[in-house]
Amino acid sequence: MKILIDMNLSPAWVSVLEEAGHTAFHWSTVGSLNASDREILLWTKTNGYLLFTHDLNFGAILAVTEAEGPSVIQIRAQDISPHHAKDLLLNTLYKFAENLQQGALISVDEEKSRVRLLPLRREKTD
Repeated sequence: MKILIDMNLSPAWVSVLEEAGHTAFHWSTVGSLNASDREILLWTKTNGYLLFTHDLNFGAILAVTEAEGPSVIQIRAQDISPHHAKDLLLNTLYKFAENLQQGALISVDEEKSRVRLLPLRREKTD
């Protein structure tokens, strides 16, 4: 998979993902350090990547815009270092690969994963 790592995560994630056979870039190497979340999402979608982040704002943007992509993985663990969370992320990528290719928002922590397929739509009430 092609994965863009958000600014709020360590650039050390790049080598972890590349060693696992993925293509990975840290946002700091491809975009402006003060880019908006919308700009990061647009780059991710335009270039066929999924976004790996620790930021909840991306899920909110996907919900408000009802976008069909890009896929986003939000890591919600206390320790988000590659040393601690490597297996958590790699297992998520493997387990939900099909969902991620179709378009999904995945929130993951040490105990559970929540997968929501894109586009995120609000339930209509009468």
